[in-house]
Amino acid sequence: MLAQQRQQAILERVRRNGGVRVADLVRDLGVSDMTIRRDLEVLAERGLVEKVHGGATIAGSGSTQEPGFAAKSVRQQAEKEAIARRAARMVRPGSAIALSAGTTTWALAHHLLDVEDLTVVTNSVRVSEVFHRSGRAGQTVVLTGGVRTPSDALVGPVAVAAIRRLSVHTLFLGVHGMSPRAGFTTPNLLEAETDRELVASAQQLVVLADHTKWGTIGISSIARLEEANALVCDTGLAEEARAELAAHVGELILTEPVPDTRAVAR
Repeated sequence: MLAQQRQQAILERVRRNGGVRVADLVRDLGVSDMTIRRDLEVLAERGLVEKVHGGATIAGSGSTQEPGFAAKSVRQQAEKEAIARRAARMVRPGSAIALSAGTTTWALAHHLLDVEDLTVVTNSVRVSEVFHRSGRAGQTVVLTGGVRTPSDALVGPVAVAAIRRLSVHTLFLGVHGMSPRAGFTTPNLLEAETDRELVASAQQLVVLADHTKWGTIGISSIARLEEANALVCDTGLAEEARAELAAHVGELILTEPVPDTRAVAR
């Protein structure tokens, strides 16, 4: 395949999925890591994609657009992994928890596979797949059903009705953005409705969000900052944002990202 043909194939995949991972392109196109990175550089110089750590996303995507799971999975991988590791320490054997859709909650799911007698309610196809593929006995996963979004969340009336009948101890919520005015937000109206039902079903709300989510505002609010019993973020969060969040959420937990973590290889 010629370079131009390969770059066109990459661009089509980015447009279709919202993003690509270098590792996936190397495997699927049968070329070297360096070749793929050069292709992405060419596409980025032409303004067709935006390079991110480990891959690329659609250029110029705004906060009102909903990226696909592939697009989000290549962003802030080390930060998300650190957040997931810290959040996993909050889960006790024998508990019933909920995990919303998102790449950070997906990372958390991998760290919960060894928790005994765990019940997980989720509207995330990806999260449910993590537990299904592990084949571990002694864990129960409740998948809500609903209409699938680009981020592989199940939303809408079916999801809301299923969640309304359930009660969990802790909800681990992934968000698109957070700000003092709008609180925790998402660009998908139906997902916001479903997430609000998840919030209502839980005794405790723990939000998982890396530092890049601060100041980003999706079109629909899920919850006010004050509703979060805890927010797990990374140390890349600016001092001003730390002060603002610490004044509103129940507990602000900051964790240090570690490069070359397990999340990159997933």
